[in-house]
Amino acid sequence: MKITLVIIIFSLGFVYKTTAQNMSAQEYVQKYKDLAIEEMKRSGVPAAITLAQGLLETENGNSELLLKSNNHFGIKCKSNWTAETVSHDDDAPGECFRKYSCAEDSYRDHSDFLKNSSRYAFLFDIDPTDYKDWAYGLRKAGYATNPRYPDILIKNIETYNLEQYTLEGLDGIPRFENTPYTVQTKNIMPPDIEKTDAMPGQPISVKINGCKALLASKGTSLLAIATEHNINLEKLLSVNDLSNDGLLQKDQYVFLEKKQKEGRQDFCIAQQNETLYDISQKYGVMLQYLYSYNTISTGDYLVEGTKIYLRPPALNQLAAANVPPKVTQVKNEEQLSSPAKKITYTVQPKESLYGISKKYGVTVDDIKKWNNLTSDNLQIGQQLIISK
Repeated sequence: MKITLVIIIFSLGFVYKTTAQNMSAQEYVQKYKDLAIEEMKRSGVPAAITLAQGLLETENGNSELLLKSNNHFGIKCKSNWTAETVSHDDDAPGECFRKYSCAEDSYRDHSDFLKNSSRYAFLFDIDPTDYKDWAYGLRKAGYATNPRYPDILIKNIETYNLEQYTLEGLDGIPRFENTPYTVQTKNIMPPDIEKTDAMPGQPISVKINGCKALLASKGTSLLAIATEHNINLEKLLSVNDLSNDGLLQKDQYVFLEKKQKEGRQDFCIAQQNETLYDISQKYGVMLQYLYSYNTISTGDYLVEGTKIYLRPPALNQLAAANVPPKVTQVKNEEQLSSPAKKITYTVQPKESLYGISKKYGVTVDDIKKWNNLTSDNLQIGQQLIISK
């Protein structure tokens, strides 16, 4: 009886000690965030992505592989690795993984691993604040075999607010020191063809800014998407700010429900050949609100490097952008609510509220208010009051 009691007490003490030593996700982030920001400034790899990968690969800093190798990103040996290694069971028993003397070496090698490899080169053309495209890009390039890998990274970033560390690192990029980790060869790693998985032919279900959407390929039929998901075609066109159906002209996100009025981050940086519509689809923010936040009136290509607000900017931010708020603008908006002149418009085939609003220079909300509409759905031949 005494022996049994001693064993139980010892076991409970061991469990308590083991549990107490476990690192939480928040503790991992606080411990390594500065390292991730530093690496972002050096290499261009977004700090949010680095930390999200670190959380996943190390099980919040508690994995067996990390404890015996300081390997934060599950990077395997490959043929060009000449430093220390450890054996670890992963996809197969006893696989070879890189071993580092400290976390700094692991983080630096992770950056070099991505930056020096041709298979990941396209990632550095993506806006560093676009963590969703980075996450899906890593999966597309074959970084991981788990089909849920991008979703897990995105969840980590949004749960622990990791995007703030990417924003901190923006001032220092892009600048890459071409001095790789000291024990790593300078040869560019060949593509790991066996591990690379092609993206499925069917649209991929995703959530952007809390809204259900699909990542659909060029040539996908909008009618097919509407039919597959039991959505009215006119509604599908409306929530995606499209005036005509047909086939997608490029790979893009297609929303299955109404986008949000604001983004989850304050702003993004416009890329080459990018329009405000592209940003609306990428970040899940209604196009009409992006126009109002950024005082942009056309659908032309944006100037590369322009800061695009995804939320209403503060007055001081507007002033910094040379767009001071004017009382007259507020009055004009108020006048729209009670206009003097009214026009009756007949809805044509394949038209949406958004398309009609742009045609007359008003907002979707104005049209809905003037016509007591409770949804964005329209019927062919429906009469709408347009106030000017």
